[in-house]
Amino acid sequence: MVKPKTEEEIELLRENAIIVSKTLAEVGKRVAPGVTTLELNRVADEFIRDNGAIPSFLGYDGFPAALCMSVNDVVVHGFPSDYVLKEGDIVSVDCGTLYKGYNGDSAYTFPVGEVDAETRKLLDVTKQSLYEGIKAAVAGARTGDIGYAVQSYVESFGFSVVRELEGHGLGKEMHEAPGVPNYGRRGHGARLVDGVVICIEPMICAGGRGVYIANNGWAVHTADHKNAAHYELTVVVRKGCAEQLSTFEFIEGKQVESN
Repeated sequence: MVKPKTEEEIELLRENAIIVSKTLAEVGKRVAPGVTTLELNRVADEFIRDNGAIPSFLGYDGFPAALCMSVNDVVVHGFPSDYVLKEGDIVSVDCGTLYKGYNGDSAYTFPVGEVDAETRKLLDVTKQSLYEGIKAAVAGARTGDIGYAVQSYVESFGFSVVRELEGHGLGKEMHEAPGVPNYGRRGHGARLVDGVVICIEPMICAGGRGVYIANNGWAVHTADHKNAAHYELTVVVRKGCAEQLSTFEFIEGKQVESN
């Protein structure tokens, strides 16, 4: 059984979650053709520190930046660089904080200018699959119920789920038990109890689910070089309905709810 967090710990995680959520919104305001991913990283690093937190990704196992910036066929863990975003690109922005001894973690995939219809569908389906997973994150369920909810939704649209990467618990450490795969079988996996804090983060490919790691040892690319999308929220497992700690409301200008 996975150990739940106390209500005091949950409040500290909520503070982190709001900083991360607002950081993603600050970055999102600046996502546009002609902007480098390195400049977006600078914006995030500055905003996080201005809010009294530390960018937890920076230096994590040698990672060189405050953000994971993953463009187009990069699923996750891309390095910010001098790459100049262009019309029709998509960029997944994954952000982490350390504040008062606890972690925050959330991700959002932004379109750069106008994107084609298939890419827009990939973004919409991936984001909604996250909410489908959140619906399944209730006390008494298992991690396989979350994975099944994400996988069945995504595959019904002809997209595929990356199997090599997963969501995770969150607390004093950035990655805690349980692992939360985006595929699975109902009734299998770790049992969830009230107060467990997890990050659910579908990583979805427009084409096949095969991936490889770049020579830098970090960036995960789709094997067929088709686009991938990634969205992540931190939630607390509760009886009947999960409680969101991070949110996309600062990005989208409204309280986001599952459809």
